[in-house]
Amino acid sequence: MTVEGEPESSDSMRTFGAVVQALRIFHGLSREEFAGLIGFSKHTVASVELGRRLADVDFVEAAEAVLGNTGALRKAAECLERQPGLASWFRRWAGLEKTAITLYTYECRMIPGLLQTEAYLRALSADQLPPLDDEQIEELWAARADRQRLLHERPNTAFSFILEEHLFLRRTGGAEVTLGVIDHLLDISKLRNVEIQIMPTIQESHAGLAGPLQLLETPKNKWFGYAEGQESGQLISDPKVVSVLQARYARMRSQALTLGDSVSLLQRMRGNL
Repeated sequence: MTVEGEPESSDSMRTFGAVVQALRIFHGLSREEFAGLIGFSKHTVASVELGRRLADVDFVEAAEAVLGNTGALRKAAECLERQPGLASWFRRWAGLEKTAITLYTYECRMIPGLLQTEAYLRALSADQLPPLDDEQIEELWAARADRQRLLHERPNTAFSFILEEHLFLRRTGGAEVTLGVIDHLLDISKLRNVEIQIMPTIQESHAGLAGPLQLLETPKNKWFGYAEGQESGQLISDPKVVSVLQARYARMRSQALTLGDSVSLLQRMRGNL
């Protein structure tokens, strides 16, 4: 059963919730007492314990501090699964995205998920190994489309994207698919809360050569980073590491084309297709 406004449950969510509940009871705390100590509502605690709500990073860290700080909840949270269509290692980051007040993305491999079109996603899926079936591809697009609602439904969240020029020159999926992506980005760039910059292919100074990265700021003004590779992803919470990533992203924003020049380049590339 899915509760209104809450995600579909899973075995891992129910197991995690049961662990939280058992530890809470062991420490002699009612749900209301526990909720007050960790800074969440009694309803949120109940939803997590019953496996109806995915515990975010703030919940896990606060609960750890109150329930003995053994590291058990942090370890268990790494195994949480919820939404089909999202890689298991990406789900915790996707959960943080939903409430972020700032979100930065640099990509050098592909158009990021928040900006992909359905045709582009299907072109990427055609090259997946092992091969995907039709149901898996539909789940992938459903998850992408759901995430992309954030751009329109969170107008007070600041989104920044830095994309390499070669992502468009590659013409993934063919000229028609690339044309659709460019048109989509030109439309998205008109949103007041979205900034899209293009990093030119010929660029003698580039602070992002270590690879793609993402950064976000939570409503409590805490920053997290995320880095993804082959079949893996790393959620970064160490303030020192996050600070380094912030510095790199800030440098890249100064090295990439301005917002206006980025739009002009996209329009020129569109005309060349």
